Amino acid sequence: MPRLQADADPKRWVAVTGSLVFGGRRHRKAAIRMLLDQANRALGVAGPADSTSRRPGGFAAWAMSQATPFLMRRAAGRVLVWVWKADPELLVVMAQVQEATAQLRAARATMPMEYDDTESFRGSYLGMGEKLAMPLPQDQRTPPFATYTWDTGAHFVTVTAVCSDRERFGTVLGAVDELARTLRIVDDVALGESSQVLRLDP
Repeated sequence: MPRLQADADPKRWVAVTGSLVFGGRRHRKAAIRMLLDQANRALGVAGPADSTSRRPGGFAAWAMSQATPFLMRRAAGRVLVWVWKADPELLVVMAQVQEATAQLRAARATMPMEYDDTESFRGSYLGMGEKLAMPLPQDQRTPPFATYTWDTGAHFVTVTAVCSDRERFGTVLGAVDELARTLRIVDDVALGESSQVLRLDP
């Protein structure tokens, strides 16, 4: 299965993928807490915090932050995740590569109409793809997001960025564009029947 690589600016991004145990734990926890809060809000179960209530998703975020590195390791490069370094709870970006099965193509073909409002987006390595930016989703409970998609024929490569603040979404979208453009697929090629492997640059 091919793997993903990207050139994330370390001044802007913290990679969640590959960070084990204590490395990146604070950023993992903050990112997961933000996503849990958004999910709770979408489900209508997140109420306003007060002096007697705990922030929703606290323990769940901690537990998931401990498990995430090992799940990412099992993904073997098929999933990459970053958080915004200056504010980990503001922005989470996930890239993934999936086999372009008939079921996945059918699911993409039946997505809601608003997902048809895409624009062309060229990656430095993946070529021409599609971008969908939703700064103001119709449902107020849905956070602003952007998706980038490339169809290589055999695989779909997607990047999804979720922001917790509608007003600040526009200020970070340019950085997401830059990150998405650097995404590429790498793979190992076996040399005949030998055990040696030829690793090709993108």
